[in-house]
Amino acid sequence: MGLKAATFGGDRLEKLRNSGMVSRSRMKLWMIRATTSVLLWTCLVQLTALGETWGPRVLKGWPSCFSQESATAGRVGDVATALDVRSLPELPPRVLPPKRVYKNNGYLMVSCNGGLNQMRAAICDMVAIARHLNVTLIVPELDKASFWNDPSEFQDIFDVDHFITSLRDEVRILKELPPRVKRRVELGMIYTMAPISWSDISYYQNQILPLIQKYKVVHLNRTDARLANNALPMEIQKLRCRVNFGALRFTPQIEELGRKVIKILRQNGTFIVLHLRYEMDMLAFSGCTQGFNKEEVEELTRMRYAYPWWKEKIINSDLKRKDGLCPLTPEETALTLRALDIDHNIQVYIAAGEIYGGKRRMASLRAAYPNVVRKETLLEPSDLRFFQNHSSQMAALDYLVSLESDIFVPTYDGNMAKVVEGHRRYLGYKKTILLDRRLLVNLVDQHNSGSLTWNEFSTAVKEAHAECCMGNPTKRSVIPDRPKEEDYFYSNPWECLKPLDEG
Repeated sequence: MGLKAATFGGDRLEKLRNSGMVSRSRMKLWMIRATTSVLLWTCLVQLTALGETWGPRVLKGWPSCFSQESATAGRVGDVATALDVRSLPELPPRVLPPKRVYKNNGYLMVSCNGGLNQMRAAICDMVAIARHLNVTLIVPELDKASFWNDPSEFQDIFDVDHFITSLRDEVRILKELPPRVKRRVELGMIYTMAPISWSDISYYQNQILPLIQKYKVVHLNRTDARLANNALPMEIQKLRCRVNFGALRFTPQIEELGRKVIKILRQNGTFIVLHLRYEMDMLAFSGCTQGFNKEEVEELTRMRYAYPWWKEKIINSDLKRKDGLCPLTPEETALTLRALDIDHNIQVYIAAGEIYGGKRRMASLRAAYPNVVRKETLLEPSDLRFFQNHSSQMAALDYLVSLESDIFVPTYDGNMAKVVEGHRRYLGYKKTILLDRRLLVNLVDQHNSGSLTWNEFSTAVKEAHAECCMGNPTKRSVIPDRPKEEDYFYSNPWECLKPLDEG
């Protein structure tokens, strides 16, 4: 019995001893975990504080928070940061315009057609129409099926959030239809149409609005030149300008690259932007084939027939040129710039796509103006890698450079030429030379045939373009029953321009 008691007492003592050891081990483990947790939490707080101030630098080589060196660096950084913050003025918060409250009559969807500037003008028109009809506009769909075959969406070219918020006091704009309405569209409960060109606002009030109220959603599948140039209420004209010059801002990536190109050009002096509209699509569409060989003419003709919506197929190139309906050739452009005494050392920035005929057709212009440059020659390939095969995004870069140039010279009065002309008027009547092509080709032919000396040719060109540059605001010409021949609203939005003495 005594032996059993002793054994039992020994076992109990051993168990107590082991239990104490386990408790101490658990206590040590708990203390280690607690200490580690405190350290990790402290480090996390420091990283968060630093991250709010320094952003990505914390993730790009900031010293480890577990070392004494990093702790010291962190304290020094905190002091420096505090000093820097105190020395910087506080930026005022962005103030958004108040939302306009109105009874929504339905939803307007639009599919733009054409190139960048054709779509740009159409977007401005559609915003004005949506505002007047008290409907909700869905962010426009851009053309992906034209010659340019550009897959870019609206948000790839324009700052979509700025577009929506900057106009919220005028019209409600959504990125997509609400789910309930979207289901109606998926079930085919939508009315699709192309509105009549050059219509005044009463057409949309009397013809389009009833359709929107009936179907809830109307889709306009062609939007170019669908709103008249003239005889519209002043508030509509002002809104078109507000959209064009304020709401339609390019994406930050495009804006940044545009500034880079402009900076490079400015570092090298003054520069002229030459909108040399001599790409394959323009020549095929217009049928202008001066200076091309038989194979090139046949290629352009095949392309014209390949696009059924290009209505004109049989074209007399010589007659069209004499009527001033062809873009100036690079050779004609070189003679014209020389005749206008444009300094041969000036930088000539080519705002265009690939010039048809390549180096052969550009030889005369490069001989006269050796400082011919393009975005592709000013930038590294890596700068443009995200813009390649996106013609509208590339055109947006040219648009930004065109706005900032010392002189802008379009060789054809297409959409970009017109919209840039109007934008430069808005920015303070920047110098734009509008060429009289009909007169110029006649003078060029006389000079080339020897009937006009160079001095006579140059004098005649200067006299013809003495009043070509931007001066005081002038009203657009109005041609009743022929709106297509009127001055284009976006080339001269006089309702939105200030007289020069108010600049």
